[in-house]
Amino acid sequence: MKKVALHNLGCKVNAYEMEAVEQLLLESGYEIVPFSDPADIYIVNTCTVTNMADRKSRQMLHRAKKNNPDAVIVAAGCYVQEKGSQADGCIDIIVGNNRKKDIVDILAQYEKERRGEVLDARLDISHTREYEELHLSRTAEHTRAYIKIQDGCNQFCSYCIIPYARGRVRSRSAESVLEEVRRLSGNGYKEVVLTGIHLSSYGADLDGAEDGLPALIEDVHEIPGIERIRLGSLEPGIITEEFVQRVSALPKLCPHFHLSLQSGCDATLKRMNRRYTAGEYEEKCRLLRRYFDRPALTTDIIVGFPGETDEEFEQSKAFVDKMDFYETHIFKYSKRKGTKAADMPDQVPEEEKNERSAALLALNKQKQEAYERELIGTVREVLIEEEEEGADGLYGIGHTKEYVKIRQKLCQNRINQMVNVEIESHLQIMH
Repeated sequence: MKKVALHNLGCKVNAYEMEAVEQLLLESGYEIVPFSDPADIYIVNTCTVTNMADRKSRQMLHRAKKNNPDAVIVAAGCYVQEKGSQADGCIDIIVGNNRKKDIVDILAQYEKERRGEVLDARLDISHTREYEELHLSRTAEHTRAYIKIQDGCNQFCSYCIIPYARGRVRSRSAESVLEEVRRLSGNGYKEVVLTGIHLSSYGADLDGAEDGLPALIEDVHEIPGIERIRLGSLEPGIITEEFVQRVSALPKLCPHFHLSLQSGCDATLKRMNRRYTAGEYEEKCRLLRRYFDRPALTTDIIVGFPGETDEEFEQSKAFVDKMDFYETHIFKYSKRKGTKAADMPDQVPEEEKNERSAALLALNKQKQEAYERELIGTVREVLIEEEEEGADGLYGIGHTKEYVKIRQKLCQNRINQMVNVEIESHLQIMH
């Protein structure tokens, strides 16, 4: 029995795929061991969304080699999909995107035919139209299950390498998604998160699926045992009156929406090829707030995009201030070779990126605290995910529907149960 150690980097889609790979390996008789342990095979699921992600991917590959110099080192995912054999000299097997489902066969092929030279198991991802079928019956989390329903992106934002690493939009069939949700529900999961590389495009490539994401959400809503549905990151374009009317009629849908913004300045948005204005984005947020009671709206912002002047940054910051997001994820622009932004003039110095990031982080803290203060005095449903012993008894930790993390004293074990909690103090809220 060969020992395999796994390490995942990057997004929730990557995490889902790695758990599916682990399930395939277990079913084929491999033993899964911690990444820090000696193993026969190390698999690193890589990320390439930023330069830092590239660096972390290389670091984990070298750590695997150090753990056991004689082990087979497998690099999978976005970083090696882009870099190939140039990614790192310690790699024995490259598993590209859309080939993770074949991991068992690829390992057997390497063992049989290619020992001693790099096995490059990549497809031409730009011409792949088939959705890679991976399945889960259990996940690392015991109460919440992430479900990948879509892959690829057709947007080609000028800063982003992901369409080149993940290919074009490919959607999972509704039947396959619903079958997995039923299986997870049968195994006790009460909350599911629908996720993808470009979730808003779900169904765009499926015949007869013009209804796309809202129809799938409605179908998931009907599955017994599922009590909560969350959505991964959405693009503003999907937030229409019809969409919001439909999903707001579903009690299981959590009022927690992550709408990617990237900049609050129209000139910057245009250079990013984001295809909306700040004013249009604001209208989407107003729609959500009209139909949902105090929804948690979260977003992404890039600082230091090429050509971003002090005035443009201040305009972006003022917009973030105005929108009162619950949480803003701030990223410093990272030049990705092969994208249009990499060749744009007026690249912003790192020092300025750091200053702008710090300013938005401070603003984010203010907004987060303001949103949480509004919850004090209200009763919120919390799904208990873990427990801990405090000095004065048992405490349960979980999230509200808005994805606010709560710590609440309990009288008994309530893991994987819904508990109505009155939020009496900011001390109950965790980060």
